[in-house]
Amino acid sequence: MIFRNKLKGKKIILASNSPRRQALLKELCSEFEIRVKSNIDESFPTDLIREEIPLYLSRKKANAYKDELTEDEILITADTIVWLDEKVVNKPTNRADAIEMIHRLSGNMHEVATGVCLTQKNDQRCFYALTKVYFRELMMDEIEYYVDQYKPYDKAGAYGIQEWIGYVGITKIEGSYFNVMGLPVQKLYDELQKI
Repeated sequence: MIFRNKLKGKKIILASNSPRRQALLKELCSEFEIRVKSNIDESFPTDLIREEIPLYLSRKKANAYKDELTEDEILITADTIVWLDEKVVNKPTNRADAIEMIHRLSGNMHEVATGVCLTQKNDQRCFYALTKVYFRELMMDEIEYYVDQYKPYDKAGAYGIQEWIGYVGITKIEGSYFNVMGLPVQKLYDELQKI
């Protein structure tokens, strides 16, 4: 990975169980450690909107690790939300919930916001990326097929852009494709260069 000299000797840590985030970071940076805590509360104040939510949550995740970081470590935390009709669309809890979520996205534009924090022992920089995603009108049998085949229960908005539903249902995006997958790698690269 090509980074300025300031990052030489630094250890990158990704605090995420997401296989998509792990795969994206691997393309950017071949050597990093995965460090995950399972008990981080992901609630947020109800007055937050759009990008404020994932920024708040990525900071909250980072704070759970801050006291453990050594001088040579850079911790990456991230959170992604789907924003539709001025409301957050979370991960589905079951099949019916997933079908209902995708039905709401069908024929509409929604926004995907990812907040990312780069945390060091004595410094933190946070940023976000916003992508507009447009779905065509989906038929109910298409929605049910996707949910039954791909079981998107671990995904905000109940879909993965890199999966079948993205191939057949998304007509265009404005912004970063990788942001919709959960990690805006181009912006992350730029921000790491500034450390």
